[in-house]
Amino acid sequence: MRISYNAPAMVAHNALTRNDNRLTESLKRLSSGLKVVEAKDNPAGMAMGKRMNTQLKGLSVATQNSSDAISAIETADGALSEVHDILQRMNQLAVKASTGTISDADRATIEDEIVQLKDEITRIADTTQFNGETLLNGNFDLRGYTSDENVKVGYYSDQVTAGTYVIDSIQVEFKDGEIDPATVNCVLNTAVGAPNVQFPQDAAVTASGNKLIITSQKNADFEMTIKFEPPKDANGNVIDGKVPAAAAATNVSVDITGIGAMTMQIGSNEGQVLDIRIPTISLDELGLEYTSVSTMDDARKAIDSVAGAIAYVSEARSRLGAYQNRLEHCVSNLDIISENMTAAYSRIMDADMAEEMTEYTTIQVISQASMSMLAQANERPAQVLQLLQ
Repeated sequence: MRISYNAPAMVAHNALTRNDNRLTESLKRLSSGLKVVEAKDNPAGMAMGKRMNTQLKGLSVATQNSSDAISAIETADGALSEVHDILQRMNQLAVKASTGTISDADRATIEDEIVQLKDEITRIADTTQFNGETLLNGNFDLRGYTSDENVKVGYYSDQVTAGTYVIDSIQVEFKDGEIDPATVNCVLNTAVGAPNVQFPQDAAVTASGNKLIITSQKNADFEMTIKFEPPKDANGNVIDGKVPAAAAATNVSVDITGIGAMTMQIGSNEGQVLDIRIPTISLDELGLEYTSVSTMDDARKAIDSVAGAIAYVSEARSRLGAYQNRLEHCVSNLDIISENMTAAYSRIMDADMAEEMTEYTTIQVISQASMSMLAQANERPAQVLQLLQ
């Protein structure tokens, strides 16, 4: 028996230290509820868990973004619903003014209401906002520019390739503020291999109001609208005398940007976005800028103009409805992804409390036994004194 070094006590002490460390780790897991409290607990699991947690938080914000987009669309659609009602009223007034049983004085009275209704459409377009952003004034419509100040890009479909197109020449004649379809002479650049983007080989040009509509039979999704400003006098009034007013432009570059839509981040990763295009609502786009019912002929033309405006608003509302349906499916999908991702994150990071409590109880019993054995080992050198008596 030796008294200088108590080796059994050192063995018991080391065992007690190890058990105490295990007990401390178990207490950390039980108190935090996490299986991976520190990086050393599971380095790979910690990296995976934090990456999943980042995605989970991103999914939460993406769901909120999608819900905000739905609210913005509902706001725009509500305003367009009122525009629809206004156009229906204008149609009634135009039909009423087209009959021969009323006088020009009666038409003047009807014209007063038409003017007020047109002003209200403009007011709705300029004041309909969501979170301070005006929705219907063209801020969230795809933008395009031209090299001629009298020629503007009115509309182009999503399928139109972004780039620079060239219109070699345009010749039209205006009457009563509208293009006479019989006078349209428009030459589009369709040359293959040119540095610019080519119009379709079968591109056709038709006139409607003050717009030239470019379409393709082979590519039904291709549509571009060019607005040609009618000639005006020194006072800014449209020249609409008995003699048609001619207008022309040559070598017009049309820059189709493909940008301008409301971009919504609907996912947790880069590039997971949805571009929401809200068409411009204006008297010019609706073809109502020069609409009048002051004469019977004007009233009959107004019927057709209002019908076109109703079709334009209907198409705009249809587009918004499609966006809203898509976003509602997007929100449902994000909820499902978040649910499954949370379950996966929990399996990596969360502690099994029942299993951990069993482990804690076992380690606690072993620690008590180690402590008892250390006490016994510390008493052994004292027993040597009996040999020295």
